[in-house]
Amino acid sequence: MGETALGNGTATRGAAVMEYYMRPKSVAVIGFSSKPGSAGMNALTNLTTNNFAGDIYLVGRSGGEVEGRKVFTEIDQLPEGVDLAIFTLPAVGVKEAMEGCVRRKVKATVIFASGFAEVGERAKQDELAKIARDGNVALLGPNCLGYSNFITGFNAFFVSATTVQKIEAKPRSAAAVISQSGGLMAHIRQGLDQRDIPVSYNLSSGNEAGVGLADFVDFFVEDETTASIIIYVEEVRQPEAFLAAARRAMAAGKPVLMVHPGSSDKGRDAVNSHTGALAGNHAVMRTLVTHAGIMFVDTIDELIDSAEIATRYPKSPVNGPGFLTFSGAFCALAHDFLDKLDLDIPPLSAAQEAELRKVMPSFATPRNPLDLTTQPVWQPELVGQGAQALLDDPAMGSMVISIPIGPPVLAMKYLDGITKAIDTSKKPVVFSILGERSPLPQEFIDKAKEKKIIISRSAERSMRAMAQVTFHGRAVERAKMTVEAKPLSGLPSFGKGTQAEWVGKLALKAAGIRIPEGDLARSADQAVQIAGKIGYPVVMKAQAAKLAHKTEAGGVLLNLADEAAVRKAWTTLHENVERYQPGLKLDGVLVEKMSSKGLEFIVGSRRDPVWGPVVVVGIGGVLIEAIGDVRLLPPDLSKEAIVKELYKLKTAKLLDGFRGSPAVDVEAVAEVAVKVGNLMRTVPEIMEIDINPVFAHPRGQGVTALDALIVTKD
Repeated sequence: MGETALGNGTATRGAAVMEYYMRPKSVAVIGFSSKPGSAGMNALTNLTTNNFAGDIYLVGRSGGEVEGRKVFTEIDQLPEGVDLAIFTLPAVGVKEAMEGCVRRKVKATVIFASGFAEVGERAKQDELAKIARDGNVALLGPNCLGYSNFITGFNAFFVSATTVQKIEAKPRSAAAVISQSGGLMAHIRQGLDQRDIPVSYNLSSGNEAGVGLADFVDFFVEDETTASIIIYVEEVRQPEAFLAAARRAMAAGKPVLMVHPGSSDKGRDAVNSHTGALAGNHAVMRTLVTHAGIMFVDTIDELIDSAEIATRYPKSPVNGPGFLTFSGAFCALAHDFLDKLDLDIPPLSAAQEAELRKVMPSFATPRNPLDLTTQPVWQPELVGQGAQALLDDPAMGSMVISIPIGPPVLAMKYLDGITKAIDTSKKPVVFSILGERSPLPQEFIDKAKEKKIIISRSAERSMRAMAQVTFHGRAVERAKMTVEAKPLSGLPSFGKGTQAEWVGKLALKAAGIRIPEGDLARSADQAVQIAGKIGYPVVMKAQAAKLAHKTEAGGVLLNLADEAAVRKAWTTLHENVERYQPGLKLDGVLVEKMSSKGLEFIVGSRRDPVWGPVVVVGIGGVLIEAIGDVRLLPPDLSKEAIVKELYKLKTAKLLDGFRGSPAVDVEAVAEVAVKVGNLMRTVPEIMEIDINPVFAHPRGQGVTALDALIVTKD
């Protein structure tokens, strides 16, 4: 799992090294001060108060004795091979302390001090990381507030001294929290606590100069008590390792939920000033982490709401939700709300509709959302019967209930019916009860907790959270629809930077993407010869890597019908280009057969410097500029998966024929996207591909790439 072996038998990275952090057998507090409330004294108190059974060593300049323990004045007085050193000294002393830990073969260190990359001192942080790495010492931090293990009670926090409330170590029952913000970590844990979701570990990762997200995720994947992993992150420092760890979590059936600010310019600026982050493109990151099985959410409310569902129901649904309500108005609002989220509401199956007709009043219509009207006030068993019908329907992936509970006696009857239905199903269920500040009957609360029913006080938050877990379930299924990278032969030689169109088209041809018949002419006679071979009419395009805007330069001439037109075009093209960009030497002129028209698409890819390649596909022409109707996709998706994505475009109606236009070859468009992804994965020097337009011809007739731009590393 990407572990780096140490000479002392530990590791600087990976799940194994996290054992020394979470379950150490010996701990040294470096920079200790006996002053009450100091970081060093808080660290010691957190160890003793929580009954740490291992050896404790103290190192501080003042020496002496504290609580019967000798305070060493030098790190070199420590025994060799201490499992964990907690640094409670300021930034100015960290480098020297790390060098001392290297000499004493300390296995792992955690650094509280700030004053590194988060304030622009990245070089100082990099130097510290190198000392630790070269000296075979694991490093957590700097700028780390600490962490807690709520299973064993081990507590390595510095800000305050607290008694850890240990949880019962039931298999897959708790959430682990990782945060690059210590303050936000506390908010997340409190939010989970209010939902009766136990937290197995709480970890402030700080600047992650050493161990990082991938190591934490791997450790929690292997931890028996942890059911889900919750992450607040401002910079993923090792994306490839993190995505690999996320895929291992997905394979283990442990949902990973993630919030990452920085989708706006101001958000990115705030991130940079907080942890010294160097964030990549937010949309690219979202695409690739989702593909790795991570539930990517936008707000803390969504994080807590979705985490509650994911922890109690680790297998996310794929189908849309069923709704149970007493209100026709809620049915309409649910349709509107989920339509904005692009989540479908599946229709009720004929079998369940027939079952419900047997028990529902004649004036009510069984469908999804299921409006029971006010009849349950007199016939409370309808709630359980309705819930059972929705959960029994294979078209429903989950259920959201939004009803007024009424007086306590009626509320308990409703709850009894719901619990009986839930007992026979593994589908996620959220019971949304409006009236946020109105108290619920204690008997109702106790029974809901006993049955582990998720109670929400907001219908909108319930629907948004259920949408998130459903999108996650679909992403997990889509992640199985991938293709292996295939090496290519016959590729042209690339120069550095922007390539001329003719070079780009040779690359597309080698990748198996259809381009117009034609060739590069280096003289007027060659142009005539090529045109005669491929047949008229033809198009002629001036070719040079430094000619960025051929059309504006007058370097593209269309519908040339004969030899005379070709010869005239040869002269005209060169005159136009010379006038537009004096002194530019052309590679030649690309002569191609005019292609039959089709629906315009754009297919492309870019290699993000942080996250790697993604593929872009969408409707081209003026629509790409007007509404930006594109899908951003992982580079290894299969054709079948990409076809599904194309039908999520806002303009998807155009794909199957619109107002007399023929249905287009959607599968051929998807195949181009597959081949572009393969090109990016197998040719690492390519930084960008832009095929615009791609003409999609009528179904069964394929596509043609009319223009191609490839940019390689400078």
